[in-house]
Amino acid sequence: MLDEQSKISPEELTQFMRETFTQSEFRVEEVGAQSCRMTQRIGENQLRPGGTVSGPTMMGLADAAMYGAIIAAMGLNKTSIMSVTTNLNINFLRKPVAEKALVADCELIKLGKRLIIGEVTLYSQGHEDDAVAHVVATYSVPAV
Repeated sequence: MLDEQSKISPEELTQFMRETFTQSEFRVEEVGAQSCRMTQRIGENQLRPGGTVSGPTMMGLADAAMYGAIIAAMGLNKTSIMSVTTNLNINFLRKPVAEKALVADCELIKLGKRLIIGEVTLYSQGHEDDAVAHVVATYSVPAV
């Protein structure tokens, strides 16, 4: 369902992400005026020794959720598409449940003309009260 203030539907954003990042398995669950919730199924390719979800998998989903929130806020246009990550800081809090999908909830903190800052909380599906990672990311907005 399209949020009243979102510039794109979850289905449209999912399609864009699948066409643009063909290697990814992200699914957009919700979009808001400055937010995005994405999930990623976890399989053998996303696990590291010890049976836990790898850091690069968690970082990738967090970055994708941030990108999705930017597109939800700005619309699908050259400026939003060309925005790039300039910083991503992640704090790993606990071991994710390897048998559950990973969920990323992103909220934009600042939507500026040149910089966008957002916060992402990652958790295992069905375990919303137990964050597995906390991310703060900054994107640079190109001058177009």
